[in-house]
Amino acid sequence: MFQYFDKIVRTTPYDDALMILQHMKGMIGKKFSFLNYYKEIPVSYDATLLAIENEMSEFEVHEYQAKVVNLEKRALIYCPEKSPFSDDILGEAFYINVNRKKVILCKFSYAKIRSDMRRFVRVVLDKPLEVELVIEGHPIEASVLDISLGGAALKVIDAELLLPGLIVTPCLKLSDPGSGRVTEVELSAKVVRIVGDSAPFTCLLEFQPDKISQQQIAYFINQRQVEIIKELKELGN
Repeated sequence: MFQYFDKIVRTTPYDDALMILQHMKGMIGKKFSFLNYYKEIPVSYDATLLAIENEMSEFEVHEYQAKVVNLEKRALIYCPEKSPFSDDILGEAFYINVNRKKVILCKFSYAKIRSDMRRFVRVVLDKPLEVELVIEGHPIEASVLDISLGGAALKVIDAELLLPGLIVTPCLKLSDPGSGRVTEVELSAKVVRIVGDSAPFTCLLEFQPDKISQQQIAYFINQRQVEIIKELKELGN
């Protein structure tokens, strides 16, 4: 999974946490923009700082944000404009009440949110997507784990022939969740790298699609986004 932030230590972890809380004490009642991820889809709503007590901060959040904080057990906060903060913030979850839309965060640290570096929306698949991939006459057993317009992560059993920089021509079998109809999309892609020391490996591909295959992948991703958002709405109901 994509690591969408880096931790930053400016003095010591404890002193950083105290400084963050000190700044927050002057911002009670203000809005903060939270960020979490659900199956690679960003979930970001404003939250209101309600109170600070015992080195913890209580926020009123959006229902969907509370659901994802409950899964990740943490929340990222974008650096507020016109505030004493010069970095983004990471807080660990101490208490979450989805029904009351309340979250209490603690153990704060500075962070750098990196997810904005992504050029494309990426979606995780609940069911691996079948891929036909042949290299030098050898069929490679592969399935898609996640996908974006820019590329995909494949699960492969044998990565011996998948050398970084190699141009391959995978055939993706994209299924429509509504009709169940399968569309075969063949396109050019470059092997970026192989992750893992033993099978199954993860093969990261960078797509080089033509206009038609790009439109087909975009439609599939949009349908998957709709599915994921629906799942989030129904989560815990």
